[in-house]
Amino acid sequence: MKNTPIQRDLVDKIIADFAIKDFGRATIREVKAIAAQVESKSGVEFIKMEMGVPGLPPSSIGVKAEIAALENGIASLYPDINGLPELKNEAARFVKAFINVGINPEGCVPVTGSMQGTFASFLTCSQCDDKRDTILFIDPGFPVQKQQLVVMGQKYETFDVYDYRGDKLKEKLKSYLSKGNISAIIYSNPNNPSWICLKEEELRIIGELATQYDIIVLEDLAYFAMDFRKNLSSPFHSPYQPSVAHYTDNYILLISGSKAFSYAGQRIGVSCISDKLYHRAYPGLDKRYGGGTFGTVFIHRVLYALSSGTSHSAQYAFAAMLKAASDGQYNFLGEVKIYGERARKLKDIFLKNGFYLVYDKDLTEPVADGFYFTIGYPNITGGELAKELMYYGVSAISLITTGSHQEGLRACTSFIQDHQYSLLEERMALFSQNHPS
Repeated sequence: MKNTPIQRDLVDKIIADFAIKDFGRATIREVKAIAAQVESKSGVEFIKMEMGVPGLPPSSIGVKAEIAALENGIASLYPDINGLPELKNEAARFVKAFINVGINPEGCVPVTGSMQGTFASFLTCSQCDDKRDTILFIDPGFPVQKQQLVVMGQKYETFDVYDYRGDKLKEKLKSYLSKGNISAIIYSNPNNPSWICLKEEELRIIGELATQYDIIVLEDLAYFAMDFRKNLSSPFHSPYQPSVAHYTDNYILLISGSKAFSYAGQRIGVSCISDKLYHRAYPGLDKRYGGGTFGTVFIHRVLYALSSGTSHSAQYAFAAMLKAASDGQYNFLGEVKIYGERARKLKDIFLKNGFYLVYDKDLTEPVADGFYFTIGYPNITGGELAKELMYYGVSAISLITTGSHQEGLRACTSFIQDHQYSLLEERMALFSQNHPS
């Protein structure tokens, strides 16, 4: 039996107690819970890389603005379902400042985090046309978004973009869109979990096909401008955050306060609906609701039914953060660059000990260092690797759960502490000894 920092029998028993037959398909929350139990019972500190949760203090600008709003009695008032005017205005200005896209404030709609933004978007997009009942994922992606569709009983299709970068993306997308059943396309950029960043040529392909086939694009910008290979932090100056909004009018931009502003706990984001899409009427919406445009149905029907508005005080916080960023007074990316530094150090340790990066390139360019990265080990499947690393006090999720067809793991940098690099170095050196490739 190979020597490991944690007894294998202990890990196996706890996994068995969770009735998980295939550890490769364990959810993020299951992996987190198992790691916590193993850590508690073994006394061995875990290096936790399974949860994509911010590990930095929240923006003080947001905190101060929210406290001021609460002290002014805002908690007693229902928020306007359309959103706080100041936030809508600042969201539109932020999109112009950092994406260089003009959008009317009326289409910038506060949501309780991008999770609610995608849920409301999926619902609304799926109701526009009875024949278009399927969402297409450009994977890998955030697993819970598929769970949202399962909850609402909607269909989805998916493909792993790994082998379809650049010009190859066009024919692959057309093979799905030509069927006539796709209502919307969703992807994240930078990507959760691979941290690949779609290039302008790829976004142009997506945008032009969305227009050609009359498809709505949901661009998940949860990790807004966190491609640290370029300085995307100067408002109203290039380079800008790349976006499909430059290539089609059929889009919703999902901008979150959680990661770039470390404001995850207050569940705040904005869904920015293009001017054309906001004012467009659809036969399916008319049939279901007796009228309305995409934007008005999204706000007054779907969002109203989901939450009757977004946390009032959190809207003041987000408005203040967006304003400070657009004014050039707050470099929000400067505060989160530490994720890229952590990723670089962690990758070096894994690569030195026989691991490899699964998603390693953006076409010809090495993938950026950021919030996530992906690792594999020769001759070990993703599920086996996820379980094996538990014996070494390291927790991460299998890429299978993200829609990837590659064998490996998603590792998150957010909870890594300075003293853990040496711990990881020791443990991965032992792992490498025990698993000669």
